[in-house]
Amino acid sequence: MGKYKNLCPRIHCSRDCQNSPRVRAIFRCENTRCGLWGGSLVYTLYNELGLKNVHGFDASKSGIELAKKSFPELARNFFIHNAYESKLPSNVPHKYDLIISMEVIEHLYTPKTYLTNLTLWLEDNGHLILTTPYHGYLKNVLIALMNKFDKHFNPLWEGGHIKFFSKRTITKLLNQTGFKLMRLIGCGRIPFIWKTMIILTRK
Repeated sequence: MGKYKNLCPRIHCSRDCQNSPRVRAIFRCENTRCGLWGGSLVYTLYNELGLKNVHGFDASKSGIELAKKSFPELARNFFIHNAYESKLPSNVPHKYDLIISMEVIEHLYTPKTYLTNLTLWLEDNGHLILTTPYHGYLKNVLIALMNKFDKHFNPLWEGGHIKFFSKRTITKLLNQTGFKLMRLIGCGRIPFIWKTMIILTRK
């Protein structure tokens, strides 16, 4: 894995690259509810891990405004950007070593377009860390038996989840778009009823 180690579930960077301007990371979240988590992950990557070329993207104007307000010293590192737009803003690097995409893909009508765009933004052998809610046979059966279908697949949630991935389907989609799966971890709750998946891939 070269300059990175223990990328999943937490991100660490070896000492020889922490202050290197060559290491570039990008974090994006299209979920308007989270608004880049107020910019907290970008702040952690920048200040605690020393990745100085880190940028946060969100389709939500309010999310970006919240991030800029929460971390004014990093205001220039946050940008409004649509997941389907293949070109990044002109004032950021067009190639990154690491992309972190958290709870984005399940909100998209055409996730293949999004992943194809990510390959355009990644350096060769660059890494993608992707998270998305987990679905599988046992969890799906329990949802039905407990009469939680309407709550879990809530059609009344404006801007909510429209794609529901299992290990098999997310792996297939990643392979189709040029990513090599390195590691997949289920987290939250007990095994096979996981809340989400953390996926490490390489271009």
